[in-house]
Amino acid sequence: MSLTDFRPQQERCSNCACCKFIPFDKIKSEKFSDCCPALSYHNFMTYSARGKFQLAQTLLDGDCEYSPPVVDAVHSCMSCGSCDVSCKICRYNLDVLDHNIQFKNDAILKGKTYPKQDAMIKNLKAEKSLITGAKKADRIKWADGLGLKDLSKEKAEVAFFPGCKFIYDEKLRNRARDAARLLMKMNVDLGYTGGSDMCCGSRAYQMGYYDDFNACADANMKAFAKAGVKTIVTPCADCYYGFKRLYAARGLDVKVLHVVEYIEKLINEGKVKFSKSLNMTVTYHDPCHLGRLGEPYVAWEGKEKKVRNQIHTWDPPRPRYNGIYGIYDAPRNVILAIPGVKLVEMERIREYAWCCGAGSNINVSKPEYSAWTAGERISEANRTGADALVTACPWCEGNFAGAKDENGQTIEVFDVVDLVMQAL
Repeated sequence: MSLTDFRPQQERCSNCACCKFIPFDKIKSEKFSDCCPALSYHNFMTYSARGKFQLAQTLLDGDCEYSPPVVDAVHSCMSCGSCDVSCKICRYNLDVLDHNIQFKNDAILKGKTYPKQDAMIKNLKAEKSLITGAKKADRIKWADGLGLKDLSKEKAEVAFFPGCKFIYDEKLRNRARDAARLLMKMNVDLGYTGGSDMCCGSRAYQMGYYDDFNACADANMKAFAKAGVKTIVTPCADCYYGFKRLYAARGLDVKVLHVVEYIEKLINEGKVKFSKSLNMTVTYHDPCHLGRLGEPYVAWEGKEKKVRNQIHTWDPPRPRYNGIYGIYDAPRNVILAIPGVKLVEMERIREYAWCCGAGSNINVSKPEYSAWTAGERISEANRTGADALVTACPWCEGNFAGAKDENGQTIEVFDVVDLVMQAL
């Protein structure tokens, strides 16, 4: 597709403002009613989904060009999908997230990028990871001493895919190692693809770099096929979204589970038994790409049509990705199964959760904006009275670490796996 293909959607947006707020019946306070970090931070309508529809129309009409302010508005989108699910409360004929990402791709094809984006993509091409400075030669160090099966040499029932953040961030690496240890302790036949895999490319896709995402997907799908992979387990929300939605759309036919889903399964089977009480109150943050964007891909072929030449619909009816079938219960069920842990909820949860601020690698390309977004979530978490914030994504955990609310207060941050390991 191209930006021009979205012209009908640009024209039929009714400017209802649903893309700017969580649904009105979900709002509990004015402070935590916004859904779009870009709009909330920049306080200018062009940064909203509706604003980008109008901006793209103006570009296509030749009435403006990719000036620095336009480039900033296009690339400030975190691709968190919040505007998309809020829009779909009343509209199913607009795909605002797809449009926002396509807009980024159009800017990229015209050479309009952030310098830090260029550095990330350069590293992806050379070292197979978007994390600047990461080396392909270090990709398997995370697995040292674990005893995982090398799927390039032997078979295993489950392939463990940690994701670049866990692989290269030494502060977070033990989370992935602990998850792998736990599964192996529960007699899960676990392996990894050794050095034959690379970055899942999900975040390259979020940034609008379609060609680079496609290269990642092609390489990984080839590695999975060669290794005979039937089930993939990952502790990373972005990898989960990449495999569950983006790769599936390209023909990947394997079972994909986030590690919290697998741990929930082991708890229900009585294989995970806790021996310690943690005696703490926590609140859970839904990662965007595990929650509202974690719905499974549904294949569809059809065409758009109009009823009485007015109402837009599709024949046959197409899938409706409105976020409700993401992974929400599994992490909460795991948390609630841990002795002594009390769960309290923030105001914006599940498909309407506020982004951590790291989406589309904004934490690298616009760090101040990213830190502000994280701080807004920390403020929301601290108002629950929780002792700690728990999530299930390394990018969320990394962005929340040290983030402060409006009073300068932080909060302790854990991965779900952290709590499980503490309670065993």
